[in-house]
Amino acid sequence: MILHSDQGTNLNSALFIELCNLLGIPKTRMTALHSESDGMVERFYRTILNHLFLFVSNNKTDWDTHFPLFLLAYRSADHEATGFTPADMLFRRTLLLPCDILFGRPSDTPSSPNEYLNNLETRLESVHAFAKERIKLASE
Repeated sequence: MILHSDQGTNLNSALFIELCNLLGIPKTRMTALHSESDGMVERFYRTILNHLFLFVSNNKTDWDTHFPLFLLAYRSADHEATGFTPADMLFRRTLLLPCDILFGRPSDTPSSPNEYLNNLETRLESVHAFAKERIKLASE
């Protein structure tokens, strides 16, 4: 509804401002060097840094190899405020992780890795068949 951004030159260019006007999106800017005006983002940055700090090597050069695993853990953990995982909120389903199969999940999850793989294969086949049909219709 409103675009709130920092004062980056790409977000304050004449082209970007005109695009916002064209789309009817009001744009606000935060005060320079005043991170409190964007508290949620800054809080998330602190969370990222705190967790990555636990796993990076002494020379701090391998953070990028740990970042995808951090994101997986973050997206599959219940958020304190909402009670849902970010994956639930975004995809409307809970991520199923290998550890969930090994250590258990609620009864609606597969009971074995083979059952999970069979279900996954079935879902992927149906999604691919549906996508193939839609592509065919679109090309006609």
